[in-house]
Amino acid sequence: MHDQLIRATAPGIRGFAAITTNLTEEARRRHDCFPVAAAALGRTMTGAVLMAANLKTAESLTVRISGDGPLKEIVADAYPDGSVRGYVRNPSVDLPLNNGKLAVGQAVGKGHIYVTRFVGLKQPFTGSAELVSGEIAEDITQYLTVSEQTPSSVALGVLIAPDTTVAAAGGFFIQALPGAEEEVLIKVEDNLRHIPPVSQMVYNGQDAKSILETVFAGLPTTIYPGTDLSFHCQCSRERVENMLVSLGTEELKQMIADGEAEVCCHFCSEKYRFDDQELTEILRGIETK
Repeated sequence: MHDQLIRATAPGIRGFAAITTNLTEEARRRHDCFPVAAAALGRTMTGAVLMAANLKTAESLTVRISGDGPLKEIVADAYPDGSVRGYVRNPSVDLPLNNGKLAVGQAVGKGHIYVTRFVGLKQPFTGSAELVSGEIAEDITQYLTVSEQTPSSVALGVLIAPDTTVAAAGGFFIQALPGAEEEVLIKVEDNLRHIPPVSQMVYNGQDAKSILETVFAGLPTTIYPGTDLSFHCQCSRERVENMLVSLGTEELKQMIADGEAEVCCHFCSEKYRFDDQELTEILRGIETK
């Protein structure tokens, strides 16, 4: 099943669902995440993708989870074209299971969630809220209620296989619109009480469309065309070269004396190596300007 985001509406309510198994596995592989770190990162990236679903083409969104647990920080950037990237500060955290489940809340700890919206030429807007549980979905729900005054229901899940790869990942985001009728809200709430965990639905083969149909069961529902999702980082060798230029001549001379430089991208762990000749070319370009 490929990664995809689907949008749907029912009377007075809208919803988004995403399958993110492949992009979460890509992030786990790139960052060499232990299971609890992979679950936390996958949930955060999925949450960011769902929140970015209504952004315009030139906009983007960053979700940052900062806690006092051993993971320290989780960051995800999401874009309206369906691309997302992310990292966790300490990917090698290993904790015992908590009642048979990955101890994501314990790994995150207490702290805050920060959501930054980049809206074209306007100043970015950052909102924040205290973490409720560190389980990510509850924390995003709290943020939407407190910081954006948007009553919502968010579910996120990542299932890790015995070989530590990602077996299933996904989530959904349900939002009541102004004027939503009470009986519609009651019906959706009743549906939510009786559905299995979202990671289990994905593992059992439900796609994003099927998940939304389960959430909106019993209501007239309109399903819209989907958006393919992928793990994609905007880093490039050219961008890294520009970063090296910004360091200035003295730092570049020191790198040349060392014989090489290696820059690793936080978001995707891609490594960019520059030998002394390449660094000398960069330095020469600065000095001839």
